Amino acid sequence: MPKYVVERNVPGAGRLSRQELVGISQNSCAVLSELGPKVQWLESFVTDDKIYCIYIAPDERTVLEHAKRGGFPANRVSEVKNLIDPTTAEG
Repeated sequence: MPKYVVERNVPGAGRLSRQELVGISQNSCAVLSELGPKVQWLESFVTDDKIYCIYIAPDERTVLEHAKRGGFPANRVSEVKNLIDPTTAEG
């Protein structure tokens, strides 16, 4: 199943409290439960003004539906085409 990176513009994201992050995560998980097992949230990276979320989903439409139902911005959705890491250099 394809993997996606979702870029969310969230001004001040890096200053969100632990409790605020818990609330956002709980909301996301509730929406995922509604959508069923066809979409999975793997992890998110919080920077100063953005949150980058990694999902496994059948298509971009499903990722966008999660954002819509959860009230999350989804400013850019990109399908991951390949994965590289330091072991890639080993050939």
